[in-house]
Amino acid sequence: MSAARDRELMQRALTLAARARGRTSPNPMVGAVISDRRGRVLAEGLHRRAGTDHGEAAALRKLGWRAPGATLYVTLEPHDHHGRTPPCTERIIAAGVRRVVVAMLDPNPAVNGRGVRRLRRAGVIVEVGLLGEAAAELNRAWVHFITTGRPWVILKAALTLDGFLATRTGDSRWITGPAARASVHVLRDEVDAILVGAGTVRADDPALTTRLAGTGDGTGQGQGKGKGRGVGGGGGGRKAGRDALRVVLDGRLSIPARARLLREGDSRVLVLTSAAGAATGRRRAALAAAGADIEVLGRGAHISIDAVLRALAARGVVSLLVEGGGAVHAAFLAARAISELRLYHAPKLLGGGDGVPLFRGPGPRRMAGALALTVRQRVNFEGGDMMTIATPEWS
Repeated sequence: MSAARDRELMQRALTLAARARGRTSPNPMVGAVISDRRGRVLAEGLHRRAGTDHGEAAALRKLGWRAPGATLYVTLEPHDHHGRTPPCTERIIAAGVRRVVVAMLDPNPAVNGRGVRRLRRAGVIVEVGLLGEAAAELNRAWVHFITTGRPWVILKAALTLDGFLATRTGDSRWITGPAARASVHVLRDEVDAILVGAGTVRADDPALTTRLAGTGDGTGQGQGKGKGRGVGGGGGGRKAGRDALRVVLDGRLSIPARARLLREGDSRVLVLTSAAGAATGRRRAALAAAGADIEVLGRGAHISIDAVLRALAARGVVSLLVEGGGAVHAAFLAARAISELRLYHAPKLLGGGDGVPLFRGPGPRRMAGALALTVRQRVNFEGGDMMTIATPEWS
């Protein structure tokens, strides 16, 4: 087998894994390809959601669990423990696979390297590291979750060029154009949860649902291409998407029971409140009757961001999209809890100093205190809007 063919088949496995983006939590995305000794593809598979076959098992199932002398390409180290599904290592060995090419080891300290060692003890040839960086990038949110116990937090905001989320009256519709806003729905379709503050619910009454156009490829995971990664184009397009868990930080239980997010959408609404908010029995009963799940964090009137992230992690939330507003953004910044920023800038100016800023509250006194960012990508949209994806230096 040539090195070029190895690379080609591993890339195919990565492409398969990405089809399940946003569907596998709390598990990682995993793709697998099985070939014969000449490099001809015999079967392929992907992990579609938690509790179903992992990528390698999905591929082996298509071959009746028999693949003597074959090579298996898999994007993540096969697991060697009993969970919702049997160990993939046992199935690989029993199938007679001769060689396994692994993109990256499982970063879970309790697992790391166990699957590889088990295969090698059984006489299987194992090679690790082919397209490993691409595999780690694909599952970066899950890697962060499994190694820190906290969700990967994406702070997303639409801003004027002079840095405002809204006018002084709170009006923000619309800062960016249709193409940029459509890309946000692609992002919503890929994350596990979306979080806003109670102020955003009271001011904007958002539904926080996912609205996508186009047709899917059987997994709902076509990767629309084109300017700004438009919705529904290229890669087989998309289904209508799915609504992520919607989370509201509401220390006083102040959101109305008739809020849109409680009347629209297919996903649950989780209201995180303080002990003081929970003491308002009538409001709590009204929100519960409207369908909200209410969880009390802490004993006082303050909700810590660390407690928020622990609570969401306990619910299997691997990736969290924070959509505002300024006070919530500032709280996540102060807690050093932002993993990634996606800032959409429109070619507009408000021109005054009294608009709503990205972060509410005092900043550093000197530039030396500014948070350094690494810009990972810039995307231009039709209409002149631009998105910058950046990670803070602590990520």
